[in-house]
This record gives sequence, C-alpha cells and structure tokens, in this order.
Amino acid sequence: MSWITKTLTSSIGRKIIMAVTGLFLCTFLVVHLIGNLQLFKHDQGAAFNTYSHFMGTNPIIRTIEWGLVLGFGFHIFEAFALTRRNKAARGSQGYVSNHSEQNSEWTSRNMGILGSIILIFLIVHLYNFFWRARFAGDLPRMGGADEATRDYDNLYMAVVSSFHIWWYVLLYVAAQISLGYHLWHGFRSGFQTLGLNHRKYTPLIKYVGYAFAVVVSAGFASMPLYFFLFTNEQGELAANAPALLHSVASIF
Repeated sequence: MSWITKTLTSSIGRKIIMAVTGLFLCTFLVVHLIGNLQLFKHDQGAAFNTYSHFMGTNPIIRTIEWGLVLGFGFHIFEAFALTRRNKAARGSQGYVSNHSEQNSEWTSRNMGILGSIILIFLIVHLYNFFWRARFAGDLPRMGGADEATRDYDNLYMAVVSSFHIWWYVLLYVAAQISLGYHLWHGFRSGFQTLGLNHRKYTPLIKYVGYAFAVVVSAGFASMPLYFFLFTNEQGELAANAPALLHSVASIF
C-alpha cells in the first residue's frame, strides 16, 4: 500500500477528504440557493424554468455535475466510515470516551444522525426532480406562445405540486434544519481540519460559518413553507396570504 493510500485511509486523511468535499459542496449550496430564488418571481415559473433548462442542457454544467456527484459520494462515504470508527473508539475507551462526549458540541456528537436525515431527503429530492427531469420524462411541459420555452420541462409546476404535499414539506424543512446544524459545525471544522487556523481570522471564520448555516438552511426552508402556506396549486398567491406578500409580488 502506497503512502498516499495509507494517508487517505487514515483518520486524518478521511477528515481531510471530508473537509475538502464539504467546503466544495458549500459552493454548490450557494449556487443552488441563488438559482432556486427564481421560484419567488411571480411570472408563472418562466424564470425558474429557463434557469432549470440552462442548468440541465449546458455542457459545462453537465460536466461539473460529475464532480458534484463525486463530491457527494466521497463526503457521504467518508462520513459513514468516520462515524463507524468513532463509535468503535468510544466502545473501547469506556469512561474516557463518555467524559469527552460531555465536553463536545451536540452537533459534533450527532453529525451522523444529521447527515442521515439529509441523505434520506437527498434521495427523495433527486428522484422527484433530477431523475424525473433527466430520465423519466414524466414532467409537465411548458405551454404558451413563446417558441423559445414551449418545449421546456415545466419544473416549476412540479415544484409547486410537491410543495403542496404535507409530508414532503415536513421532510424538506426537517432536512434543512439538519443541514443548518450540519453546516454550523462542519463549516468551521473544515477550515480547522485543513490547518487554516489563525488567532486573528479563526473567530471570523467561526461567525461566518454560523451566518452561512443560518442563511442557507433558512433560505431553502422558506421555499416549501411559502408555497404550502401562501399559494394555491398553480403557484399563485392565495387570497388569504398576508398583505405584505401581495405588495412584494406586485413589484415583480
């Protein structure tokens, strides 16, 4: 076994892989969140469908997707491997392990549980949108007179329909809460694992990580809640929606 293989399969090597892939996936979350904000535009989904069509057909984006798949794969695999190793270590250390657990953060001790919730959501989410759009071909199509978008998948209506299913909304929100806790610990931990510590900048990274966790998880969670609570099954604001939402909608 070469020194590279030994390093990557060691505890330190696995943590480095987790850190690198985790920080890479953070960039994906930012791009995905910005793109999904198109859902809030009151244009019958035109902007969101155009964005989705571009992301699904652009050859550069399709190539980057493979890197994203590998990033998710390595991150999930190493997470399970580290969780198993940590459990085995706690079982052999007895009292010392229990004492260290009491002095560690709740998120750090339960990263495996939080990650499992996110994984379950990810499987359902990918099937509901990615698989159906790329392989199943059962999504509704765009209509209207615009020839440029008439043949697009109407992914907007698929989102609206999904966000009016109570259990899917519940799963989505639970996953975002888990994601928030996951990022709360993982963002700072990733920099620490890579040795990017500095007396001056580490506290800033810590608070940026907290803000990142809150903004990203709250941003994603707001989408199913908005459609479930305030829109009808066509994605239009319901009559009982707060007046503020109607005022904001009129701007767009």
